[in-house]
Amino acid sequence: MSKQLQDAYIVAATRAPIGKAPKGSYKNTRPDDLLATILKSTLSQVPDLDPKVIEDAIIGCAIPEAQQGLNVARIGALLSGLPNTVGGVTVNRFCASGLTALAMAADRIRVGEADAMIAGGIESMSMVPMMGNTPSLSPSIFERDENVGIAYGMGLTAEKVAQQWGVTREAQDAFALASHQKAIKAQQAGEFTNEITPIEIVERFPNLATGEVSVKTRMLSLDEGPRPDTSIEGLGKLRPVFANKGSVTAGNSSQTSDGAGALLVVSEKILKQFNLTPLARFVSFAVRGVPPEIMGIGPKEAIPAALRAAGLSQQDMDWIELNEAFAAQALAVIKDLDLDTSKVNPMGGAIALGHPLGATGAIRAATVVHALRRHNLKYGMVTMCVGTGMGAAGIIERM
Repeated sequence: MSKQLQDAYIVAATRAPIGKAPKGSYKNTRPDDLLATILKSTLSQVPDLDPKVIEDAIIGCAIPEAQQGLNVARIGALLSGLPNTVGGVTVNRFCASGLTALAMAADRIRVGEADAMIAGGIESMSMVPMMGNTPSLSPSIFERDENVGIAYGMGLTAEKVAQQWGVTREAQDAFALASHQKAIKAQQAGEFTNEITPIEIVERFPNLATGEVSVKTRMLSLDEGPRPDTSIEGLGKLRPVFANKGSVTAGNSSQTSDGAGALLVVSEKILKQFNLTPLARFVSFAVRGVPPEIMGIGPKEAIPAALRAAGLSQQDMDWIELNEAFAAQALAVIKDLDLDTSKVNPMGGAIALGHPLGATGAIRAATVVHALRRHNLKYGMVTMCVGTGMGAAGIIERM
């Protein structure tokens, strides 16, 4: 196990329900406001903690511009009511941004530089498009064949993985169906309740008769993505969207989404000082690079690295949140590492639940923290592929 000065404990973890983008419940909700709400909810779980001991808020965001630009971490921290003394920094590792934020926060504590940190993620794919408002690629990318994959759309990289690993369309659709079925079952059983902070949605409608604006409010308490009407027949009718003769469709790909998640990480000193109960311990984190054109296979390299850093084996993992960017890449990773499918995404994954890019790592970390405690399990993992060719994995231990 890698050396460290002290352990980093998670004492609070929550997330917002994931909304569909661009026309879901959060279509008019600013990401900085949503982040502030989740940060406030996170702190409410530990009312005895003096927020002034928190040093920094590290927040992941994959497209940190426009409504989620200008260092959304600091803005969200201030809007949440945290003291001015709490800093804020936005980090970007695309789909692993939220998990990287958690790892960075834990590292500050583990090396003794801080005693209390907030980690999280935010993404509004409704307000900020996938590649941002004015994407611009360096011409140098196209000067060498080995760099061209940087410019590939994510769907095309999934097609490359499907071809290279022999993942059939039928297998992808079956995986997608299972994701929805598991998610619906988990929702009906109330499995997500502990990890979700319900969000008040305010909707305004013009009243043409009176000339006034009518205001309606409602609470969003479940992820919007899971579809009970999903069927293998329906999935089979969808056409490939990234290659004419491909196998990757909108149905077996992750949903574009809006969402936020946050965790509070502290040292043993803070546990004792404020008499806090640790929910989990952050054990290890690893990131590895792979060729950009097959970025989806990234977890295959990151998972073994995170396990080595933790001094654990794959068999020690009781719960694995493998982000379903695409069924093709998830299946390839499962096959190559021989992952136990009963432990992978027991409550469904991003194909059903949604994938708000930079927020996903924090959201799924909250899922793992609460799932381990709910089912009395020991170790869980959050892992995902990352744009431009990376994989990331983090390990969490229930306390």
